[in-house]
Amino acid sequence: MPRLYPNPAQLRPLHQLDSPREVIRQFTPNWFAVVMGTGILALALPQLGAPALGQGLWVANLLLFALFCVLYALRWLCYFDQARRIFGHATVSMFIGTIPMALATLLNGLPSYGVALWGEGVLALMLPIWWLDVALALACGVGIPYLMFTCQEHSIDQMTAVWLLPVVAAEVAAASGGLMIPLLPPADAYLVLITSYVLWACSVPVALSILVILLLRMAVHKLPTPNMAASSLLALGPLGTGALGLLLLGNDASTVFAVQGLAGVGAVAQGLGVIGGLLLWGLGLWWLLLALLILGRYLRDGIPFNLGWWAFTFPLGVYALATLKLAEVLQLAFFSLFGQALVVALALLWLLVMAGTLRGAWRGELFNAPCLSMC
Repeated sequence: MPRLYPNPAQLRPLHQLDSPREVIRQFTPNWFAVVMGTGILALALPQLGAPALGQGLWVANLLLFALFCVLYALRWLCYFDQARRIFGHATVSMFIGTIPMALATLLNGLPSYGVALWGEGVLALMLPIWWLDVALALACGVGIPYLMFTCQEHSIDQMTAVWLLPVVAAEVAAASGGLMIPLLPPADAYLVLITSYVLWACSVPVALSILVILLLRMAVHKLPTPNMAASSLLALGPLGTGALGLLLLGNDASTVFAVQGLAGVGAVAQGLGVIGGLLLWGLGLWWLLLALLILGRYLRDGIPFNLGWWAFTFPLGVYALATLKLAEVLQLAFFSLFGQALVVALALLWLLVMAGTLRGAWRGELFNAPCLSMC
């Protein structure tokens, strides 16, 4: 299987690239992980009493997402035959799922940051953007596995947690739906609620199945190469988002279902949100502790920097938000303190990874599309 990240000795600084057009030709969806990590930090910063900083970061992230969309669109327009090779690449194709997840982080900031900046009129954009995000998430969650089954080359010994990326996009959209429901009229709220539960079901059980395979892979074939060290935290993504989605959907389910004459169903959904969210959170805690041990082992030999380091941010961020939501629901100080500690860790990791990204982008080290080496 082709390597996701190139040998650093083969890279050339940005000013030594054959042409500035190489930035476009070598641009891959991996870059949208930057938007994911920055977006989740922007959403979490109010938990540390820094909403103004979160708003500034959200606006910068909005511009970053627009820039990446332009660059990736230009790649398809200018280098179509090369761009389409991504669908045959067993690793880079997984990162297509980062596009709808990056969009979701921006959408989730509209009710707070968007309204504060541009007024309540921006709320009218939420539902159309959400449906777009749903369509993209389902396309990734179904299309990429189909390619895995039909035209890509995979083996268990080469498997990593990046298999989760296209699948998790649907549950991220479900959690976004849960945030939107209180702001929607009853008819729209009911449709979004039902759709979000379906999206959750399209994602979380599949992600859990992948985690079972991942456990087998690591037990039999041991840890991935150091280039994929950051992927050890990716398991927190579906578990944290799955827990957060159940909590958010259950929070308003009783009201939405009651309007439809299904008050009993709403009560069940609310209870399921708390218990299901807590169970997924507990499984996430196991993965977090395991990931810390694995990272400690990697750190002894050093971890080369690459865009995969953004896997340290978004999964940790959604797990932190799920923790803080449990603190709100269960009224337990432990979850509040632990959630705030996770947000602090997220902010520190973001600074570290963003510094490496800016340095690597300036030097041209991060502009490399492994799928171009495919025939």
